[in-house]
Amino acid sequence: MRKRQSTQRTLRAGGEAEPAAPGTGRSNPYYDGPPSDHFDGKLFFNPGGVPPASFRDLLRWQTGGGRSKWPSHWPSPHPLARPEARVQASGLRLTMVGHSTLLIQTAGLNILTDPVWSERVSPLSFAGPKRVNPPGIAFDDLPPIDVALVSHNHYDHFDLATLKRLQARHDPLFVTPLGNDMLIRAAMPGARISVHDWDENVEVMAGAVVHIEPVHHWSARGTRDRRMALWCGFVIETSAGKIFFAGDTGFHDGAPYQRVAERHGALRLAILPIGAYEPRWFMEPQHQDPDEAVRGMLLSGASFAVGCHWGTFHLTNEPIDEPRQRLFSALATQGIARERFRPMLPGEVWDVPEIG
Repeated sequence: MRKRQSTQRTLRAGGEAEPAAPGTGRSNPYYDGPPSDHFDGKLFFNPGGVPPASFRDLLRWQTGGGRSKWPSHWPSPHPLARPEARVQASGLRLTMVGHSTLLIQTAGLNILTDPVWSERVSPLSFAGPKRVNPPGIAFDDLPPIDVALVSHNHYDHFDLATLKRLQARHDPLFVTPLGNDMLIRAAMPGARISVHDWDENVEVMAGAVVHIEPVHHWSARGTRDRRMALWCGFVIETSAGKIFFAGDTGFHDGAPYQRVAERHGALRLAILPIGAYEPRWFMEPQHQDPDEAVRGMLLSGASFAVGCHWGTFHLTNEPIDEPRQRLFSALATQGIARERFRPMLPGEVWDVPEIG
């Protein structure tokens, strides 16, 4: 993959124009840049990969039955967490908020992944997937947040209401791939944004670097902006070790994991999606299943892993607890102890061991 020149951009949004709406003069309202090996001048794509399914396939899935019934409430067994202000030195503490939102505390740095505190993940406040358990940390109990990683613009990962609350309370640095900054900028004048292409990086504090990594996914906020903003995973590099947060990804023959291993070597931790994978004929290219997540852990060389993207929002067909049970089965098949790959629930806290 051709490496584009890193701009190391940290942007303050005040006074900048809001993005044009799709169809109002610009072919891509989110990003205007030169073509590359994953951007054709209008749309982003997965090199050698599979594009998202068609609208016809979406209708076939939605009308085809097979959707498991979820409970309206599925409380976590863990109480709401009340994190300490900081975790210093070689410590690495994870607290699960829910779905793909985790608090990472390490080397004096506090990072949120794909922050979502809203009740629904939908363009509508009264309809769409609704939480079956509350966030594992009350918003008011968050410690100072330094960085918020936003992997792509699907509603279950990119929640503008939460991002606005974070900006008002904590003023974090939002790190996100190309095009997503336009949505943040339009909603939050004054937000600090660091926007990057794959293979770029940004130093978020002395000795801590966030790398933007390719994964196999796509993006959209509506029906007319598919693949107009980029998607990514992140490798967080600190003195306490390296952490890979995959965001959302299909397994793609293991390519994202092999690439992370080649570029970054030993990982202390991988945070990997394990849910929203059924039916496979529709979801496989974009959402890996638990078996693939275990294979991804092994390919990436991660010593430990966390399973996320399950058990909070009813997005796809599988039963609510199936991702956890399938993960345990896959770990047993591979001879991996459950303590190395945890499917975390809201409020759960894990002090990840150091690499031996």
